[in-house]
Amino acid sequence: MNTFFQAVILGLVQGLTEFLPVSSSAHIRIVGQLIGTGADPGAAFTAITQLGTETAVVIYFWFDITRIISKWFKALFRRVPQSDPDVRLGWFIILGSIPIVLLGVLFQTAIETTLRSLWVIAIVMIVFGILLGVSDYVGRKELRLKDLTWPKAVIFGLAQSLALIPGVSRSGGTITAGLFMGFERRAAARYSFLLAIPAVFGSGLYELYKTVKTPCVQGTVGCAPVVFSGVETAVATVIAGVVGFGVIAFFMTYISKRSFLPFVVYRIVLGLVLIILLSAGIIPAL
Repeated sequence: MNTFFQAVILGLVQGLTEFLPVSSSAHIRIVGQLIGTGADPGAAFTAITQLGTETAVVIYFWFDITRIISKWFKALFRRVPQSDPDVRLGWFIILGSIPIVLLGVLFQTAIETTLRSLWVIAIVMIVFGILLGVSDYVGRKELRLKDLTWPKAVIFGLAQSLALIPGVSRSGGTITAGLFMGFERRAAARYSFLLAIPAVFGSGLYELYKTVKTPCVQGTVGCAPVVFSGVETAVATVIAGVVGFGVIAFFMTYISKRSFLPFVVYRIVLGLVLIILLSAGIIPAL
């Protein structure tokens, strides 16, 4: 398959899966393995295309984001009290972004190589699918974002950092933690999307900088066997953003009335299918 069409397909996959609790990085890894030459697009390609989906988050939550940022800066000059809910939310997002930054730097090599094994992805898909189902079943679903505290913000941040492992899902990890702590489905999802903004933009821009400064050469550690051109990556990023915006709107409406059970079943089935394919030697783990 022509690499341009590979990029288009992966852009669609990124947009469709980024905001659902099914792990976009796992799907990019799996689909990249199956289409064309069976290439792993690489962690850098995944991070860059996430800039598109995260732009969709900024557009969808634009009024929330501008209000939080405005009040946060005003609070620095004592024009708004630090106790204001939006100011506190701003500080919570900053605090919650620290774990994923630190762990991302410390384990960058493993994230780009070992953890992209399909064995790891298959097992993680099943385990965290079960955890999502349990949290949705036992969670009280009473708390809203106004009930967020510093300890809970740290837990949210640690849960988000688990998304460094393909298969966990950024939204899935934070939503699962939120449900266990008693937050409503919609509140947990909304905070998950807001919390992801600094981390995803930081990671994507850093990978973009590295790609421009030192182009990926086939055969080096962390590089994909098939390297997409700048135009192809840009097209995938735009497609991911457009599709992702529609998925956010659907997802926020869906979870207001329904459970996460379909996503739980999907994760478990996909994980089992991967284990069967890997065990039979139909697809390679790396």
